[in-house]
Amino acid sequence: MTAVASEKTGTASAADEVARLRATFASGRTRDIWWRKRQLAGIEKLIEEREADLAGALAADLGRDAHMAWFGDFASTAAEAAYARKHLKKWMRRRRTSLPLSMQPGRGFYQYEPLGVVLVIGPWNYPVYLTLGPMIGALAAGNVVAVKPSEHAPATSALLARLLPLYLDSDAIAVLEGDAGVTQELLAQGVDMAFFTGGPEIGKKVMEAAAPHLTPVILELGGKSPVIVLDDADLDVAARRIAMVKLLNSGQTCIAPDYVLVQESVKDKLLAKIAETVTAFQREEPAAQPIVNTRQFDRLSRLLSSHGGRVALGGGTSSEGAARPAIEPTVVVDPLPDSDLMTEEIFGPILPVLPIKSLDEAITFINARDKPLALYLFSSSSKARERVLAETSSGGVVINHLAMHVLVPQLPFGGVGTSGMGAYHGEWGFQALSHRKSVLSKPAKPDPSLMYPPYTETAKKIMRKLL
Repeated sequence: MTAVASEKTGTASAADEVARLRATFASGRTRDIWWRKRQLAGIEKLIEEREADLAGALAADLGRDAHMAWFGDFASTAAEAAYARKHLKKWMRRRRTSLPLSMQPGRGFYQYEPLGVVLVIGPWNYPVYLTLGPMIGALAAGNVVAVKPSEHAPATSALLARLLPLYLDSDAIAVLEGDAGVTQELLAQGVDMAFFTGGPEIGKKVMEAAAPHLTPVILELGGKSPVIVLDDADLDVAARRIAMVKLLNSGQTCIAPDYVLVQESVKDKLLAKIAETVTAFQREEPAAQPIVNTRQFDRLSRLLSSHGGRVALGGGTSSEGAARPAIEPTVVVDPLPDSDLMTEEIFGPILPVLPIKSLDEAITFINARDKPLALYLFSSSSKARERVLAETSSGGVVINHLAMHVLVPQLPFGGVGTSGMGAYHGEWGFQALSHRKSVLSKPAKPDPSLMYPPYTETAKKIMRKLL
């Protein structure tokens, strides 16, 4: 198997790779549980043996240090693969069901079968975790996989193209590097499932390209994930956890806190604690955080120039003479609700903070906007928690923390509305990338004649009672 670079890839190349994968799938070997376990173990081994190489690629692409590469990309990937490998036998088993009286005698069950060729379109912000994570679900389900890494993380893309065939069944994996044109070529082959992680606008294009072939899609998108901080919250904990997750990967995280709604009575205290925490966390770090490329830097700079609020922390930017553009961790207080800062997903180290009078106001504010990928609540009140769960809609909710649900393989992870469709991780990924096939097995006898035409009036009455 060879990785196919964008300048060398045409429709024929994408077609050839997908045809090769289909031939492997048709051989039936990917259905075997031991084959699947070997692939999952291969991902674990890849992370273990090539951590330094992968960390170097992430440093080149994102300016991420080795520890944060482990924390953000490697630990979670290895844990996800190990969890799937250990639980795969249970996931694959047939599930018996009861039958209504009208179907007796008989036996009903359903079983999971692989879909075929799964296309995984990886993002640039966590290019190892968010590329290999969907692959784990696809391989656990017994599929073959076409991988299209992000061209915006070129060092990681090239490394994955080189390493994946060494650690996995190279006949069942195809890595195609390149730009959006390569993605379109792959989708044009009518793959059996497309899994995309990225923004809503590109997600729409993926869905549009998949539609002519009725290719199902799983879209892991983003959105503006809000944080509600009520006056009964532990403000020290809230400040630490908000700051930690917002600073992670320079805020370039799909489930990063996008804005904070804090009760007015504790707003100033929370702002002071966030500022103190950010300063402490950044004590041994550069003042400004690296941004992936100039295009993203220019977009973030635009958000900082027209928000109508007050900059309470940071605000500085640098793009000249540095290895990559950078932006200081920035807190903006009272931005205009209709400003670009409050209507676009930020995806950077900028945190708007808005005061609210009550939980009612927070819920109304959130519900007036697109459904977010995650919603966070800091409060000691079980009543407040139950109201947020019942009265808002989001991909997931975390109480008194942020983003940690993504690390729990027992929980489904996915969006709703414009933040995505479909969910994965753990058994949820196995199910999402499988076909759940229903089976009804009936004996030849009994075979009552009343079930067949012509129907007498008596037969009709009996059938109405039975069916």
